[in-house]
Amino acid sequence: MIALKMNALKTLFNIIVICTVLTGCGQSGAQTKSEAEAPKMELMAAVMAGDLAIVKQHIEAGSDLNVKEAFSGSTPLSSAATFGKTEVAKALIDAGAKLSIKNNDGATALHAAAFFGRIEIVQMLIDAKADQTVRNNFGATARESVMGSFADVKPIYDLMQQQLGPLGLKLDMEELEKSRPVIAMMLQ
Repeated sequence: MIALKMNALKTLFNIIVICTVLTGCGQSGAQTKSEAEAPKMELMAAVMAGDLAIVKQHIEAGSDLNVKEAFSGSTPLSSAATFGKTEVAKALIDAGAKLSIKNNDGATALHAAAFFGRIEIVQMLIDAKADQTVRNNFGATARESVMGSFADVKPIYDLMQQQLGPLGLKLDMEELEKSRPVIAMMLQ
């Protein structure tokens, strides 16, 4: 059962991350009520780059903070959680980004933050009242995604680091191994 869940999680997060990186940067936030002009750099690209100033410009311009990347359904907040862009995630949460939008695999920003060991982002999402009971399409809550043995999922993390490291994914395996049980306790 654990192996099945881990395979499902591997598929889920590979799709989230790869699609966000490859196609999400082509999505731009639509302007809404503000008269401020959105910056030339698209919101998802600014999130991936960790460019807080550009993200704040999008917020001020009224860009859609919940825009979903077409292929994976990732939002700027879920991408910030995946790639550990803590200040960007905080700005998006503070600006009212919706917390429980699911991507195409049913994962929320909380799922991504938990799985990738982003303790600070998990805490921000908890404090902002993110729904911890949401299950992804594989039936797992964010807590359940970090409940398995680290040894069982380490090959998934290794693969993600190898493939996505050049694109900005940074995983410290020792810290990740320590953070998983901490996050599981946080999400009780």
